[in-house]
Amino acid sequence: MDYYSLMHPFPSLVATSLIAVVISISTGISQAQTPGRSVAPTASTATSLERDLSPATSTLDARLFYQLLLGELNVQENEPGAAFSLILDAARKTNDAAVYERAVNVALQARSGDPALQAARAWKLALPASKEANRYVLQILIGLNRIGESLEPLKLEIAGAAPQDPAIAIAGIPRLYVRATDKKLAASTVEQALADVLGSPTLGAAAWTAIGRMRLDAADTDGTLDAANRALALDPKAEGPVLLALAVMDKKNVSLAEPIVRKHLAGKPTVDVRMAYARALLNAQRYADSVVQLRLVTAEKPDFAQAWLVLGSLELQDKKPLAAEASLKRHVDLVLAAGGGPSEEASRSLAQAYLSLAQIAEQRKDLPLAESWLARIDSADEMISAQSRRAAILAAQGKLEDGRKLLRSLPEKNPADARMKLMAEVQLLRDNKQFKPAYELLDKTSRSGEVDYDLLYELAMLAEKLGQLDESERLLRQVIAGKPDFHHAYNALGYSLAERNVRLPEARALILKALESAPDDPFITDSLGWVEFRSGNLAEALRILQVAYKSRPDAEIAAHLGEVLWVSGQRDQALAIWREGAALNADNETLLETLKRLRVKL
Repeated sequence: MDYYSLMHPFPSLVATSLIAVVISISTGISQAQTPGRSVAPTASTATSLERDLSPATSTLDARLFYQLLLGELNVQENEPGAAFSLILDAARKTNDAAVYERAVNVALQARSGDPALQAARAWKLALPASKEANRYVLQILIGLNRIGESLEPLKLEIAGAAPQDPAIAIAGIPRLYVRATDKKLAASTVEQALADVLGSPTLGAAAWTAIGRMRLDAADTDGTLDAANRALALDPKAEGPVLLALAVMDKKNVSLAEPIVRKHLAGKPTVDVRMAYARALLNAQRYADSVVQLRLVTAEKPDFAQAWLVLGSLELQDKKPLAAEASLKRHVDLVLAAGGGPSEEASRSLAQAYLSLAQIAEQRKDLPLAESWLARIDSADEMISAQSRRAAILAAQGKLEDGRKLLRSLPEKNPADARMKLMAEVQLLRDNKQFKPAYELLDKTSRSGEVDYDLLYELAMLAEKLGQLDESERLLRQVIAGKPDFHHAYNALGYSLAERNVRLPEARALILKALESAPDDPFITDSLGWVEFRSGNLAEALRILQVAYKSRPDAEIAAHLGEVLWVSGQRDQALAIWREGAALNADNETLLETLKRLRVKL
């Protein structure tokens, strides 16, 4: 083949650029090419490259030089197969690591996994001490989901880690396998690779933590907790195992995971671990426990802005507006004091704080102050939430239709925005007791497009408000049939039956089913207490409702607990609970109806 004649059709600058690539690959004169990046000299260097970077100055003979050049020409012409063959052949003839790497990358850029693996293995065979070659083999095997074959390269990767940071290398192993489809095999492979260090006093904790992370990815909760316990046995102060326990500390595993966390917290945990625990408690709807941890975080690190935001949100939810306002303002001050303009994440957190502060002002009937907080929001992600609050302010001023128009005027970038606008308008109507138009709006939407079980649930709740109990039950059963893990639907139907004092055994079964998914939810616990009351089990009802009210002081739970106390003859305690409920929310419908029905004045 006449390699020289191939140069003639190409302009000088293109030819020069390709020559530069070849020289860069084979001699290391300029920066080596990396995956996804091409080398292209600037025009100002073209003349000198054409003059100086020639076969005469290269370590290659002319034939190999132009073989590489032809390979690069084939890359330019989108002929990766021919390019790969030429460059890999040149790599084998030169034993040059850069040329092997180029062959691997040509195959990877062409999404040809098997040829890339062939080149990487040839590179590793030719240069057995090359860590880079072994790393390519390992990553390509994982990318091809040939997980079982990755064991030996993984062992070499671990053994080749720098002496000063083997624990860091071990900690990074789970990231290598993040896209593996067989997670269980990946976890087993990693455990085999780390077998020699599992009992090491210096590396054992890191190894078991990495294995635990792999087991977590494989949805092996018991295995994850076992790995966390083994890691802590080797290093009781290690944070990684505690974070593993937090990752599986859901409602089903709390009794196994939480002791690990609490034992660590008894020492001197970092603020990050305590904050992670607070978030786990929040996700488990253990709001009071989460507040305790957040207050410890803000005491230990008063400048931790995010902790103040979460704490303020929980205090607002707990009907403590003064405390919430102070916490939220502290968050705002800390973020703004950081200077340099807030990041995207900081802008979102500020928007959340401003929304909550506007809500507090609105509750106090200070509508101008509420509007001033909303005016500070410049986060596009929170614009619908901000306008929803503005719509609520308009409604409070007797301008409900203006509020609806405001929401409808919001732009829609995607279907998610349209859905958020719809739900914001429905909520506005519900808050203003406009149940019929809310139902009609939601019903019209639910009949178009795919079935949306969240919308059907909301529609069922509105049907109940309108007294359409049969329709509400039909919709809830549709939700349960289509989405069996939707525990709110089980609870809503069970509570509705208990409230009407009908089919109580079925009501109890539905509520118990809801509690399987959310055992710590105080509102579902309240439903169970109410069905026990309707069934005549006063002592059990009292016990359950006291647990619910302690977990979440709420006006509706107070209404139920007070009634059980009242019927049980404990009228002073009932009055005290009702007064607490009224202090939490004097407008709660259930509380007002209960007091009216029992002819009680507080």
